[in-house]
Amino acid sequence: MARNRARRSARGNRQGLLLVGIVLLAAGAAAFAAGRGVFGADVAGGALLNDTVRGLLAAGWMPYAVVAVAFVAAFLALRWLLVQGFDDTVGRLVLERGAEGRVELPESVARSALEQEVADYPGVRRARARLTESAEAPHLRLALTLDDDADVAGVWRRVRSEALADLRRSLELESIPAVVRMSMTAPAKNPRRSLA
Repeated sequence: MARNRARRSARGNRQGLLLVGIVLLAAGAAAFAAGRGVFGADVAGGALLNDTVRGLLAAGWMPYAVVAVAFVAAFLALRWLLVQGFDDTVGRLVLERGAEGRVELPESVARSALEQEVADYPGVRRARARLTESAEAPHLRLALTLDDDADVAGVWRRVRSEALADLRRSLELESIPAVVRMSMTAPAKNPRRSLA
């Protein structure tokens, strides 16, 4: 089964934040311990830039090391930013695979048909769908914007019994895991009546 790219990205974010947090926590705890004299009175009462630190900073290789660390940090930050922008929507759906080849369908065709079908339901103002995960076993994310007086339960029943069933049949799948998010539009404001 194909792995969920969004989950991998979220897991990578959590692991990266955990690593940065551990490093900062360790540095803060070491500074606090040094200030409290845990490492000796000389360290607690000594200058921050003592002769050892000054000698290390004056070493000929230090500027190159700082530039190398800066490049690595910039590369990791840029990679993280690029991963945030990746869309996990599949480009093509595999309908059939065999020795002679495979039959594919653009994701946009299936998505557009589903959106059009659901948007025609009474009370649905807008429907936006995305097929994610993998080409062979897609998952559906469906966002619906409903009128303020829509029958939410009725819309949900039709989506489940009609739209999702039609999508499963057209893609020849036994099941499609789906997340359906519904939101209501604000009621239209009534203009004030003028008294004559």
